[in-house]
Amino acid sequence: MLFKRKEFLQIGSLATASLMMPKFLKAFEKGHTVPPGNKVMVVLQFSGGNDGLNTVIPVRNDIYYKSRPKLGIEKDKALSLTDEVGINPALPFLKELYDDGSLGIMNNVGYPNPDRSHFRSMDIWQSASDSDKYVSTGWIGRYLDAQCAGCDKPTQALEIDDVLSLALKGDNLKGLALKDPKKLFNTSNEKYFRDINASHHDEEETVEYLYKTLSETMSSADYIYEQSRRRPSSLTYPNTELGKNLKTISSLIMSDINTKIYYVSLGSFDTHVNQENQQKRLFTELNDAMSAFVKDLKANNRFQDVTVMTFSEFGRRVAQNASGGTDHGTANNMFFIGGGLKKKGLLNNMPDLNNLNQGDLQYTIDFKSVYATLLHNWLEADDEKIMGKKYALMDFI
Repeated sequence: MLFKRKEFLQIGSLATASLMMPKFLKAFEKGHTVPPGNKVMVVLQFSGGNDGLNTVIPVRNDIYYKSRPKLGIEKDKALSLTDEVGINPALPFLKELYDDGSLGIMNNVGYPNPDRSHFRSMDIWQSASDSDKYVSTGWIGRYLDAQCAGCDKPTQALEIDDVLSLALKGDNLKGLALKDPKKLFNTSNEKYFRDINASHHDEEETVEYLYKTLSETMSSADYIYEQSRRRPSSLTYPNTELGKNLKTISSLIMSDINTKIYYVSLGSFDTHVNQENQQKRLFTELNDAMSAFVKDLKANNRFQDVTVMTFSEFGRRVAQNASGGTDHGTANNMFFIGGGLKKKGLLNNMPDLNNLNQGDLQYTIDFKSVYATLLHNWLEADDEKIMGKKYALMDFI
């Protein structure tokens, strides 16, 4: 069965997706075993710009309530963390994590000269670049490049999504985006793609690369699916998007697949209108899915080896708008969940509502320092090489 160049270049979804397939997955197909204590990071993106002030709530701050006469969450409804601070009432499991020392909360995280465009600010966070620079690689992609230059068994990163984010794209290595290992396996084993792969003859360089990538995609799809079946979770997860995605991640963490970083998203948190109901719905999904995920990790003695980091491309403005919502802001909070935290609870001061920049929160921590800390302290990587410069490291992990 022969395929012409034009036909090959028009191959559908799998061939398109395969361009994102990392070459290194094949390195693990012959019985590679993950060493005990293998550190894993799960990045959870709150897409759309989550409102941090109604997430971690300054329950004794008069400015907060004056700025949000209808949207402010009352002290007796917030779940108390301290006398001054509460957490959103839709997040009771995160309060449990706070109480047992498995949650860290970092406030006022942002970057200089913030951008309020969803797309541009997300690019800045995913590339870990300055706001006046445009970078075509992501911080996780550069981690993949840096941690295994020339080695035969590099680690990998998987995104539970249909499209690979900029964060996981390196110059030489990329993460892999997949929704469901079984679906990828079934698609890659369709007769159409098997016939294309079997028809391979020497071709011009571009087509040769596509054939090679397709072959690796099919092989890697088999490998990931087999790994996901080795230790399927017996725990019941919520039948939500995030619940299913975290169950997939859990099954892979429990297997022998050597994946250091998983990337997953929840959204949209773009709450210009009807914020209370939208945020409550998303936080309920987060709360229930994270509860199952953490219980699964603990039951399998892996919680101490996993750190979950959350972020959003920006926060919201301090004052509510006229539509029962909030508009695009700047600095925000981040959550860190795991059994390996060295510091827990509130890791720094709450936002200073007396010191706003034209109605927006002032950042006090550059998110790139957070990334550098996780790269250096948790993943034991060369943070300076990956980030392009040396950032101050913190001691929460």
